[in-house]
Amino acid sequence: TVLDDLKDRYAAEGKGELFSRLKPYLAGDATAPPYARTAADAAMSEGAVQVAVHRMRKRYRELLREHIEQTVESPEQAEEEIRDLFRAVRG
Repeated sequence: TVLDDLKDRYAAEGKGELFSRLKPYLAGDATAPPYARTAADAAMSEGAVQVAVHRMRKRYRELLREHIEQTVESPEQAEEEIRDLFRAVRG
């Protein structure tokens, strides 16, 4: 899955613990702790946590696109699949 690939990439970079701390923010989980708490737990600044979350979301989007492109015939179809996916998730 895309999430497994993302986790593996973080682990390969020696950032497996960071992945675990940031994962709740990936999809905007309402139960995720405040950035300040995660920052304190990870010995990071709150701003650094926000940047790390932004980068994680970007990497997730890139991996999602790669996975989808493997299942369709054109980049246009990949875009359509992504739009449909986000529409379905939003409900």
